[in-house]
Amino acid sequence: MKTFLLMVMCSCLIASAYADEPQAPAARTIILVRHGNYVEDASADAKLGPHLSPIGVAQAYLAGARLAGLPGHFDALLVSPMNRARDTAAAIAGSFPGRQFKVVDDLAECTPPTRRVEITAHEKPSDMAACAVRLDRVFATWFRPATGQEQIDLMVCHGNVIRYLVTRALGVDTKAWLEMSVGNASITRIRVERDGRFKVLSVGDVGHLPPNLRTGATGDADRSLAIPALPSNP
Repeated sequence: MKTFLLMVMCSCLIASAYADEPQAPAARTIILVRHGNYVEDASADAKLGPHLSPIGVAQAYLAGARLAGLPGHFDALLVSPMNRARDTAAAIAGSFPGRQFKVVDDLAECTPPTRRVEITAHEKPSDMAACAVRLDRVFATWFRPATGQEQIDLMVCHGNVIRYLVTRALGVDTKAWLEMSVGNASITRIRVERDGRFKVLSVGDVGHLPPNLRTGATGDADRSLAIPALPSNP
């Protein structure tokens, strides 16, 4: 009996010693989904913005189905506090029963500094600087290696946010974020290797959306899900 107790005690001590050891870094993949289509609404809350349009809801459900088909398990589900992002996350959540999104205020849409003068002419320099600080904080918090085992995180947010974070991952001038476009309900994937290196795997992927449901990228026209009227017989 004494021998057995000693063996149990030794096993516990060894397990405790291993538990106290720092875990090795592991790769992390961040999947960024832009919210679905929405229509400007002057009566919407100035901070939270408008809700999704019908076409945006359809886009969000299709994005959820695409995400559910990806290999692996999402370790964190994060969403911007703005209505269009939360609506998108709610639709996506239907593909992940029992899971809930955590609201991260720093993921809210904003306009960081850009070299496009037509944009900066309508923005306050202090607001753009504050936006960059906030998005840099997101990058520092989440875009780093995982610990122990590989991790996959999902963020539902906004076009400006995603493009800025892509420039950070690429290590290029962050003022170039407007030189790319990401459509509504598009999927962007960034991998952080265990040694801290970045790999941008995809930007603005809309392969899960049929062409007539793609909006939000340069050149897209407004679309409607309303049933068109049949032409009258001659």
